[in-house]
Amino acid sequence: MEDRKLEITPEFWGAEILMKHSSAILFAIAVTISSIHLSADEKTITPRGEPTVAEASAFIDGAEARLLDLQNEFSRADWVKSTYITDDTEILAALANARYIAATVEYAKQGRRFEGLNLSPDVARKFRLLKLSLDLPAPSNDKDRAELTRIATAMEGAYGRGKYCPPGSDQCLSINDIERVVATSRDPKKLLEMWRGWHAVGAPIRRDYVRYVELANKGARELGFADMGAMWRSKYDMPPEGFAREADRLWEQVKPLYLALHTYVRSRLREKYGADVVPADGPIPAHLLGNLWAQAWDNVYPLVAPADAEAGIDLTQTLKDRNTNPLAMVRYGEGFFSSLGFAPLPQTFWERSMFVKPRDRDVVCHASAWDVDNFDDLRIKMCIEINDEDFRTVHHELGHNYYQRAYNRQPFLFRGSAHDGFHEALGDTIALSITPEYLVKLGLIDTAPGASQDIPFLLHKALEKVAFLPFGLLIDQWRWKVFSGEVTPGDYNKAWWQLRLKYQGVAPPVARTEEDFDPG
Repeated sequence: MEDRKLEITPEFWGAEILMKHSSAILFAIAVTISSIHLSADEKTITPRGEPTVAEASAFIDGAEARLLDLQNEFSRADWVKSTYITDDTEILAALANARYIAATVEYAKQGRRFEGLNLSPDVARKFRLLKLSLDLPAPSNDKDRAELTRIATAMEGAYGRGKYCPPGSDQCLSINDIERVVATSRDPKKLLEMWRGWHAVGAPIRRDYVRYVELANKGARELGFADMGAMWRSKYDMPPEGFAREADRLWEQVKPLYLALHTYVRSRLREKYGADVVPADGPIPAHLLGNLWAQAWDNVYPLVAPADAEAGIDLTQTLKDRNTNPLAMVRYGEGFFSSLGFAPLPQTFWERSMFVKPRDRDVVCHASAWDVDNFDDLRIKMCIEINDEDFRTVHHELGHNYYQRAYNRQPFLFRGSAHDGFHEALGDTIALSITPEYLVKLGLIDTAPGASQDIPFLLHKALEKVAFLPFGLLIDQWRWKVFSGEVTPGDYNKAWWQLRLKYQGVAPPVARTEEDFDPG
């Protein structure tokens, strides 16, 4: 949801000196090649004379064709980097990303000469989308652009490699291992250990994130935006200030429901863990909510379920009893869309997707949907666990894939949703369709619970969806404040926990300082 380069040292990488120098040499060569290619291919000469409507249309057509090729090149490199994390795959992905960003920025700058022309609505919108198409607007300077893409790629790699190694143990825990413990354990000491272990992964990223902000802001300003946060907020067909106000307005509508949920959950957790662990009022300790980020609370439903609630649907156990494997989980998702009349997923989807975590390498396990060639090379990347949560996540991610396919014949700049939030809303709408009645149709349960069980069902859904809303909002609030300079590097962690207290009503289970970087 993003969000990147750790300083490459032998202590961090655990690498031999030779490997370190080889990677450095490879990166230097890559940057040099990138500069040559950018000079020869992307930096076109701006025509002289008064611009015309016909020239503007031809310009945007040419830009779309070139950017489609570069975006596909980056997607392939990024896929390899995300599913096979090494120093070299990070460098190659950063190189491809730098080429794509450089071309986009250059086209956006050249497109300014057509401002003021009476363009057709579709061409005018393409020019606007061209300017807003980047999530990471790198500076036009070759050196800065290469540094920014390297940092962004490496921070994601550091996250994917992140592990917690318990003292005295010869085995380190990946994020999947840690999430499994956090979702099921009811031992507050074990939960605290996992929370602290995972959050230590963020600390080394802080220095690079500071530089990431500096360079991304520089790129956004070159495109005419106040900072990168303002650029992101400009993608919703309203002024950036208007979008921030709208987000706050919508939150105020939902806030009373969230506060009621928060109060109820806190009281039940206090009954479970005692007054020494959970206060009678105030924030909930973040490690007790069944999720590493306390962003969704459905894993603690057994602790907060109404006293008169029936056992309910244990989809996780049902899937395990049926020996469901990751591939079958995805087949269930495809079947949902086939039942609505959509065409089956392409054979390449099954051949190229990543459904399980490989045993031989580091990968980014965070679930995501990909349209690698912007046409029909659809894939998902997940480290699927056989449980209720991942069953829903598969449906969510396939919602992205089917939506991507639905607009794949549009012009390149129109191959996207109305905005990023709409794409996520579509995926969530599909996930919300996993009702008891749907599970009956799949044969996973015999009968749907009666109306008397509506409240437990809705509570479970609120723990998943309503609980997430303030977390999603505060992440953007933090980033907007960081990019605008309102929050300086010396207060990154302090501001993070202030926002989490304000919006979520959660607090760290142990004292945090600026030596930590929990937003990472």
